[in-house]
Amino acid sequence: MILPKERDRRLVTIRRGGTLTDEHHHLLALWAATCAEHVLPLFESLRPEDPRPRQAIAAARAWVRGEMKMMEARAAGGHAMAAARDLRGAARYAAYAAGQAAVVAHVAAHALGAAAYAIKAARAAAPAGEGERARLDECQWQRDQLPDAIRELVLDDQRARNALCWFVFS
Repeated sequence: MILPKERDRRLVTIRRGGTLTDEHHHLLALWAATCAEHVLPLFESLRPEDPRPRQAIAAARAWVRGEMKMMEARAAGGHAMAAARDLRGAARYAAYAAGQAAVVAHVAAHALGAAAYAIKAARAAAPAGEGERARLDECQWQRDQLPDAIRELVLDDQRARNALCWFVFS
């Protein structure tokens, strides 16, 4: 479980009683999609015929553009996570990252889930003895992709939920 019992109001949209603007919600979704897409080849190399994780990433972006309803993006996320069910390791985590990216449309805090699963995928794909380096490199790559407008929010969230996210951000 990567969501805390008590939600950070900064990651809840204004219309639901939080302080997150639609603009920042969209930036979180785009960043999550970028993180997931970065490790997507780890899934597609094993299951090239299964489009569900790629479709979930596309759904996240389509939602941001106003071309898809939240419930459709959320459903695409569920389908991507279903693609992971019978897998293990890097491919499984990459599909989960894609699913988490799509469900950011529903709950903004899932952006951190997309990032955490992408880091887990990179670590799992690393050669023996290089997992820690892969984790650090992926985490830094993701931070380099963060738009300035949400940088502090995401870094703060990483500190707050690091334990819930398997300590991948430390």
